[in-house]
Amino acid sequence: MYSECGKAFIDFFAGAGALNYGHNNDYIKNRIVDYIKNDGLTHGLDMYTVAKREFMETFVENVLKPRKLDYKIQFSGPTGTNAVESALKLARKIKKRPEVFSFMGGFHGMSLGSLSATSNRQKREGAGVPLHNVTFMPFPFGFFESFDTLAYLEHVLSDSHSGIDKPAAIIVETIQAEGGVVVASASWLQGLREICDKHDILLICDEIQVGCGRTGTFFSFEQAGIVPDIVVMSKSISGFGIPMSLVLMKSELDIWEPGEHNGTFRGHQLAFVGAAAALEYREMIDLEGAVASKEQYVRSYLEEQVKPLHPGIKIRGAGLIWGIDLTEAVAPSAVEEIQQQCFRQGLIVETAGRADSVLKIMPPLNIEMELLEKGCLILRDAISSHMYAETVI
Repeated sequence: MYSECGKAFIDFFAGAGALNYGHNNDYIKNRIVDYIKNDGLTHGLDMYTVAKREFMETFVENVLKPRKLDYKIQFSGPTGTNAVESALKLARKIKKRPEVFSFMGGFHGMSLGSLSATSNRQKREGAGVPLHNVTFMPFPFGFFESFDTLAYLEHVLSDSHSGIDKPAAIIVETIQAEGGVVVASASWLQGLREICDKHDILLICDEIQVGCGRTGTFFSFEQAGIVPDIVVMSKSISGFGIPMSLVLMKSELDIWEPGEHNGTFRGHQLAFVGAAAALEYREMIDLEGAVASKEQYVRSYLEEQVKPLHPGIKIRGAGLIWGIDLTEAVAPSAVEEIQQQCFRQGLIVETAGRADSVLKIMPPLNIEMELLEKGCLILRDAISSHMYAETVI
């Protein structure tokens, strides 16, 4: 990326996960430009257009069939929160229960339904109205890291005097990205799946930020060997940063009436074109293998070069989403100073987590190794110089 003055920036933010394939990816861009030049339909509402058909066929052949996933595809609106709203609405319709369980640290969107399932107090206070029908369960992190959160969840559901109503669904992120890159273990996710099955509760997996290959595999939940009942996706699904979201649901869960959940921008035609091209691009360059090798580099670099800078630094992540947790290493204000120093040195990096005390590494998946290495060095030097400054003071 370049500023209008020509200053170069390495992007460790990737549009909050909307640009997994990089800025202006030539393969995807050319497909979209050609579609426009050939006067392809720009807006088709819910019509079965050529662009929609080609995306759906590519998605089924490249994603669903190889994983033996029997999902139907619903186009729910242009952004991730639209997909979450649709998923929650469908789950409540199916189970005829109003309640939903979410997790402390979870982020699912900014419209009222998805905001109800988001734990961030600052975001919730902006609603202006009470946020109902969601109960927050502890996620295995921080205060609850050594606490058996699944046993607690099981107890809440089994105890007739828990005072908590049985939910229609439980919505979860395999990695709480905005929550500070908090990674749920495979065994924990498997246990959650078992609890949902036991108590007739739908499991909704929010893949909006960590899907589309961010963790290596196309779906982050693949690595745990589970199959959610409903999956919500957005951000990089269009391949080019064009707004698009979708809901995947097990076939037997599709009980929508025609037009029951509609919208003007349910699947933008240019997004369909980009999305189909992105799926082809993934296969063409073996993106999964490339992410695996880059993950190994980032993991080793952070553990060997960054973590030793201070005993309070914690490293978490998978694939190409990593968090450097500085909560116990520096004052909250210092994290923003480190972020600003990175920016001055030509690196864009986001903060996340409680008090924004986690530096989040999330570059495009196809980033060149030279840029990845340079970005990691800038990040390390910024943290190191701040640690040194605090020591001197």
